[in-house]
Amino acid sequence: MGLKPVSVSRLNAYIKRLLQSDPILGNVCVIGEISNLKYHGSGHIYFTLKDEASRISCFFSAEQRRFLRYELSDGMEVTVSGFLSLYERGGTYSINVRDIAVSGIGDLQVAFQQLKDKLQGEGLFDAKYKKPLPAFPRRVAVITSATGAAVRDIVKIIKSRNHCTDILICPCLVQGPGAAADIAGAIEAVNARFPQTDVMIVGRGGGSVEELWAFNEEIVARSIFLSNIPIISAVGHETDITIADFVADRRAETPTAAAQMAVPDVRVLLEGIAQRRRQLSEQMERRLNLSQLRLSRYAPPHLREMLTGRAERSQRILEGRASLLQRQAQTALQRREQQLLALEKQLQLNNPSLLLKRGCAFLCDENGASIDEAKNARVGQRIIARLPDGLLYCSVDDIQLTQRGGREDL
Repeated sequence: MGLKPVSVSRLNAYIKRLLQSDPILGNVCVIGEISNLKYHGSGHIYFTLKDEASRISCFFSAEQRRFLRYELSDGMEVTVSGFLSLYERGGTYSINVRDIAVSGIGDLQVAFQQLKDKLQGEGLFDAKYKKPLPAFPRRVAVITSATGAAVRDIVKIIKSRNHCTDILICPCLVQGPGAAADIAGAIEAVNARFPQTDVMIVGRGGGSVEELWAFNEEIVARSIFLSNIPIISAVGHETDITIADFVADRRAETPTAAAQMAVPDVRVLLEGIAQRRRQLSEQMERRLNLSQLRLSRYAPPHLREMLTGRAERSQRILEGRASLLQRQAQTALQRREQQLLALEKQLQLNNPSLLLKRGCAFLCDENGASIDEAKNARVGQRIIARLPDGLLYCSVDDIQLTQRGGREDL
């Protein structure tokens, strides 16, 4: 006899009860790669978990999502834990996820790197936004736990270094649920209610990564970035690095180092002032001695001696220059006399009267024009010959030109 038929709804309901009652399927742990990731408007997350040969649908409720510290993405290899459930209306089954862990690395490390990359891409770590710390702060606000060792160390260091600085303690949660919002609220409150604060120290003592996690939250990072008051991040020990360290204007390795960074040591300042006073006193004494030495040079006896010496030196210089000028003048005069004698000798050599006395005559035509070459004369021309004692009026009978190698008749 055959089995009595049942409806699809009853069959799916039966299968769902079987899945939920199975002790193994009620608590499964599956590793795979995320694909088809969808963030629903209701807050739920839907995705497919796959490997090389198969895949399975996954459902992550909005309520469980509140505890997820990082963003999921396609291609991310994760390990999910939860239970198998059947969607009766569609007849499909999926894993209802209770927890997700990234394979190979810790969830907190993934969340840290994701937020760091995001804020760095927005420029929150850029040096151009870093505010300088004041050299002499009059008020320091400390945002930390009211009962921790950090606040005691900070107060002790500041008071021992500078008793003139006021300390404003702003207690807040530094770990656990709500700590990030409490820290961010304290930063905003100091900016709003105590804008005259010169610098803030935000931090806590050492602890595990989970205990320090509030300083890796985005709300704290953005509050630090938006603060008008310079902030020193002082979280944990030297090896602890948080997102707050990257956003803050300065990072201190420990809360104690932050206190030392925030205020100058009065004793060091006083020692520096005393040393500077001694230096100024020594400089003033040297300048005074130098001025006295210079002033002594203008005393009447010394001034008379100095002026006499200057006058004697000036007189020797003038006498030397006068002697030099006299020698130069004599040399120039002798040179001119020699030049005149040479010119006179040359002039005598070119004196026409001397030439005439040697039997030479100057010839010219009847108009007085000089005849200096035979070719310039013509036969029958009347010429005048000038001699030392008179003039001869002559007539040209013949002209003979002398050339190289012979004679030419005109």
